[in-house]
Amino acid sequence: MAKNLLIVESPAKAATIKKFLGNNYEVLASNGHVRDLPKSKMGIDTEHDFEPQYITIRGKSEVINNLKKAVKKADKIYLATDPDREGEAISYHLKELLKLDPKNTTRVTFNEITKKAVSNSIKNSRNIDMNLVNAQQARRVLDRLVGYEISPVLWQKVKRGLSAGRVQSVALRIICDREDEINAFDQKEYWTIDAIFKAGQTALESKFYGDEKGKIEIGTKKEADAIVKKLEKGTPVVKEVKNGERKRNAPNPFTTSTLQQECSKKLNFATAKTMLVAQQLYEGVNVKGHGTIGLITYLRTDSIRVSDEAKAAAEEFITENYGKDFVGSPVVQKKEDKNIQDAHEAIRPTYIELTPAQVKDSLTRDQFRLYQLVWKRFIASRMQAAKYETVSASVDVNGYIFNSTSSKLVFQGFLAVYNDDEEEAQASNAGVKKIKPGDKLKTESFAPEQHFTQPPAHFTEASLIKELEERGIGRPSTYAPTITTILARHYVIKEDKNLYVTELGEAVNNIMKNQFPTIVDVNFTVNLEYLFDKIGEGETDWKEVVRNFYPDLEEAVKAANEELEKIEIKDEVSDVQCENCGRMMVYKYGPHGRFLACPGFPECRNTKTIVEKAGVACPKCGKDIVIRKTKKGRRFYACESPDCDYMSWQKPKAEEKKD
Repeated sequence: MAKNLLIVESPAKAATIKKFLGNNYEVLASNGHVRDLPKSKMGIDTEHDFEPQYITIRGKSEVINNLKKAVKKADKIYLATDPDREGEAISYHLKELLKLDPKNTTRVTFNEITKKAVSNSIKNSRNIDMNLVNAQQARRVLDRLVGYEISPVLWQKVKRGLSAGRVQSVALRIICDREDEINAFDQKEYWTIDAIFKAGQTALESKFYGDEKGKIEIGTKKEADAIVKKLEKGTPVVKEVKNGERKRNAPNPFTTSTLQQECSKKLNFATAKTMLVAQQLYEGVNVKGHGTIGLITYLRTDSIRVSDEAKAAAEEFITENYGKDFVGSPVVQKKEDKNIQDAHEAIRPTYIELTPAQVKDSLTRDQFRLYQLVWKRFIASRMQAAKYETVSASVDVNGYIFNSTSSKLVFQGFLAVYNDDEEEAQASNAGVKKIKPGDKLKTESFAPEQHFTQPPAHFTEASLIKELEERGIGRPSTYAPTITTILARHYVIKEDKNLYVTELGEAVNNIMKNQFPTIVDVNFTVNLEYLFDKIGEGETDWKEVVRNFYPDLEEAVKAANEELEKIEIKDEVSDVQCENCGRMMVYKYGPHGRFLACPGFPECRNTKTIVEKAGVACPKCGKDIVIRKTKKGRRFYACESPDCDYMSWQKPKAEEKKD
């Protein structure tokens, strides 16, 4: 019998696929990329039409030798790397490096790792799509040109270890622009007036609106007091009562962006962690009673399309477990977006019948939490809208209008499975249901309250991803590495989920804006994504894009080297004194975040970890509890005293006392 060789990226993926194929197939992993541009130099021949100079990745010789041996024994080779541009490029490099014969080498792609999907892909194998390869190549070459041309400028003018990037620099600019908005924000005072009226013994909560002419904005205490004075002279009369219904539509299934946002908000996952755990679930985990199986579909997608087979499976599951009334209509794309690539489905479970409870014992805590989120979101996306019964009323008090509302959930719909926690709390303003037009009410109280307008919120990882996606910057595969890079370079720090620009980040952003305005121009970056799409569709030559881009970059780099002065970024001084030499210690950055160091280096080499107090006392000895981290980054709580052995994964309660 003919021997077939199927090559994927990871051993986990290979193990999952192997069980679907017979002994006639050997399944091996390349362990990711096998060729790349060299790290030690540019690797782009700018003198000869930007020809990339690929080399074999160091440390891959054993893997490549094993693949070459397997190729010699095989009559047919299937390249089954991930179904995106990067996966297409990996297949191309495997073909080139292993010198595969096009006559017996084909490309297979599948959106989910199931027996049916893998078998169908093998039956419908195709040639490597060089348009997709070139689109990835164009992105890689442009990113390399930007990084390797501009980064040395930053090393020379600021300090070594910095970097610039085609997408990361735009992301940094967006964060800096938000900081500028916050700093320039002009806070304004405004007032609200809440009222409680009585309908018999029932209280009716109402909010000041204005008068018959429209909404009235109250700007000062004097204005609020004047209105309250007039209100106190009037009798509240019910002007209008309206009964209605409100629907809350089911959410769309996850895309890469929305999954990263939701994992950040609900699970407190960094974007890189979300992608790592999702990759594990996609490639396959050992589930009791099922062996190694892939639990979710491909994780890099910006489409919400769902296969007919998955729709039917979801409808059957919902009907059996919730009832026919809960089955919803097909998902519809809410807006037309030219940047959406519909090559893949949305992220969904591969086996609807495997509920989170059934696989919990086979998964790590993080895998389970992410799988549960994906499973619930997909089931919810195929369900009916939640329905609320609403009542709204307006009350006239001496010519001023107050509004009251109440809502009651009358049909759960998708909320039976999934709640994104963004819905306002259900109103329990029972008094609204007990009044009718013309009723006279009694005033219990008027409560004027001062407020101030708030500046725009700092970006979080979730809101930054949303911003990048809405502006068309980057692609699903770029969000996580972009955020990881700007954090690793210490251009931005993360505190309580918020992203704050450092002094270093501001300096780099100013250089990029002043010396390389095109690179950090949002519209220019969006247009490049459009050109990458056109290359992938075969409508644009990738080298033509590079040829048009490089001369301006080269000229800007030359000007920056000549015009820029050296910028000194001083270390932030702490209030901690070095016990060895008496100097005030400064904040430094290392692989694991900030730490304290003596500025007297190298004479004084004293360093300290930064201790964050938890705000509670040790249950054992009464001293302060501090927050520490394991080598893998997991937080735990421990006593600050070296003589106390208290430690807990959970924050101790403040009321705990020593017996």
